[in-house]
Amino acid sequence: MTQSATVVLLKYLRSTYQRLPYPLQTLARYLYRRAWLPARRALRRHHQASQAFVPEQGAVLAASTNLPDYLFWGAIDWDLRYQRPQQLAHGLSLEGRRVFYIAASLEDDLRAGFHVRPLDDQGRLFEVRLFACKAPVIYQAAPDAATIQQLCRSLGEFLSWVDAPRVISLIQHPFWFPIARLLPNSRLVYDCMDHHQGFGNNAHELVQLEQQLLGEADLTLFASAWLARYWHQQYPATPYSQRAVLRNAADFEYFSAVPEHCYQDPQGRKVIGYYGALAHWFDVELVSAIATAFTHCTVLLIGADTAQVGSQLRRHANVRLTGEMPYAQLSAYLQAFDVCILPFRIEELTLATNPVKVYEYLSAGKPVVAVDLPELHEFDRHVRIARDEPSFIEAIAHALDEPEPASAARYRQAFARQQTWRHRLQELLPLAEAIQPQPLISVIVVTCNNLAFTRACLASLTADPMGRELELIVVDNASTDASVEFLQQWAATGNHGLILNSRNLGFATANNQGLARARGEYLVLLNNDTQVTSGWAQSLRRHLQRNPGLGLVGPVTNNIGNEAKIDIAYPTLAHMPRCARQYTLRHIGQLVPCSTLGFFAVMMSRSTYLQVGPLDEAYGLGFFEDDDYCRRIELAGLSCAFAEDVFIHHHLSASFDQMPDGQRQQLFNRNKALYEAKWACSWVPHASREKS
Repeated sequence: MTQSATVVLLKYLRSTYQRLPYPLQTLARYLYRRAWLPARRALRRHHQASQAFVPEQGAVLAASTNLPDYLFWGAIDWDLRYQRPQQLAHGLSLEGRRVFYIAASLEDDLRAGFHVRPLDDQGRLFEVRLFACKAPVIYQAAPDAATIQQLCRSLGEFLSWVDAPRVISLIQHPFWFPIARLLPNSRLVYDCMDHHQGFGNNAHELVQLEQQLLGEADLTLFASAWLARYWHQQYPATPYSQRAVLRNAADFEYFSAVPEHCYQDPQGRKVIGYYGALAHWFDVELVSAIATAFTHCTVLLIGADTAQVGSQLRRHANVRLTGEMPYAQLSAYLQAFDVCILPFRIEELTLATNPVKVYEYLSAGKPVVAVDLPELHEFDRHVRIARDEPSFIEAIAHALDEPEPASAARYRQAFARQQTWRHRLQELLPLAEAIQPQPLISVIVVTCNNLAFTRACLASLTADPMGRELELIVVDNASTDASVEFLQQWAATGNHGLILNSRNLGFATANNQGLARARGEYLVLLNNDTQVTSGWAQSLRRHLQRNPGLGLVGPVTNNIGNEAKIDIAYPTLAHMPRCARQYTLRHIGQLVPCSTLGFFAVMMSRSTYLQVGPLDEAYGLGFFEDDDYCRRIELAGLSCAFAEDVFIHHHLSASFDQMPDGQRQQLFNRNKALYEAKWACSWVPHASREKS
């Protein structure tokens, strides 16, 4: 149907509707809302799903090799109210970080995808709207499994598009936790801005998510000391989590400057002003008393009225409500305030608050009168704190007749000048980007000649930003090339572990030697013919932590004889990290069960190792010790899986390729018979996923 025909049809339907009797109009409206609109949305979703998602064009600055990208998992959309989330995000972009602000509103679409909106001219700051079927509201319920899966895929499409190698996830609403926690090679920061239980629209299951988030976050930032104390009593910090108070602040330059055009009271009266949400925590009775006591003043209230404040104050002729005002206009109103007020009810939600507006009021040098909230005591020399209604009114009277107002204003501004968002960023950056102690991961690498492979493997381990946090132990099985000399120098310069065997003890025995020396809470067996990618070890560790029944976990790779082999190609090894990242980002959080893992790269917890024990050394030089260990994992009631979001390059069989074919086949046959006798079954050859 052409556009003109559609317009004609709509006009006809509208005129027909207007001619209907009122009862039929009511029925038509009901059918339109309950039947036609849902059907139309469903048809649109299915139409979209039939079309491939194509990322939008946009100028995005290339990722920095030294600085992480930030994902801000928003509690609000960017344009709703410019406060802490936007200030921190914008400030980080000015500090050279790429910042991607995930909007609270989702896009109703069946595909994995996103919309992106640039927020600056430098290609560092963007609002991102992720696709999710039916676009659930983040305040109403925790995401279900299907939504988590789709949001992970949508996020993967976005991160692949911007090529984000290392991410700090800064969560500002617990809805996002089940998605953000799955992101590989990332750090999880919870920006605890509010006491979420105090909001009437947050579901109970979201409170449970917040509790889990506090337990798993690498760093938690509390906007107030009250929040820090509250959560410490409920859930004390773990040894590997960090917590700090990061209070709010103000854009001092903006609020201290007097605009060319400021608000003027139409009657020339003094103004007692407030801006912010007019919600259930707003004390209407107190404001009514203020309006009665100061009939010669205008009480100006600026903000979205979600609690019918206007209707409750209608009898006061000197009360004026403007509704929500854009951030860019707030200073023009604030400069007209003679006294700024903070008339909150005293309840848990407000007790937890560190009010942004007080910093902004003081930046303008204005006298402030507020109720008695814990966080306001840091302002006690700059804010008049009232403990009841009479003292609040008395404090306003003193503020209106303040002696030497210019001097008092300068005093307040001197304090506010040291409480800017730039000051908060100076606190945030070292907290968010510092390498924090993590559970120790021990990596055992067995070598036997192949020095070039060993060099490349160890270089990739130390090139990873988190590689410095690993315990590296190399066990050499009597290499006859220059490996021993290289490894001795490597161990001396890096304070690494090195075991030199005088003869080839075989794969299982050498790994057992390394495992016996290892101190880590998590243990990795890694072949020397591998090259790891950034964040590989921490991502595997998190899979084990999230899945208590998982005994062994491995990565996907380019070259292996089982399901862990993926279809991936790169022209040279220099291209491998980026190609691998494109794949893993499109498989965020995906864990695929399998019966047998190849031991070119596997991780287990120390508790699993203590339960299952060392590798069976009866298999000699190699073959079938990995199959055997996976059967023992199963016998212990645990499972094996490979992580689709972790990639390690593998050359495959570098050591066995040095062995004559006849000797290799003889060893294979011997160990196959040993395996089948031990487990009383026929060995089933491994198969790639294409054949499985």
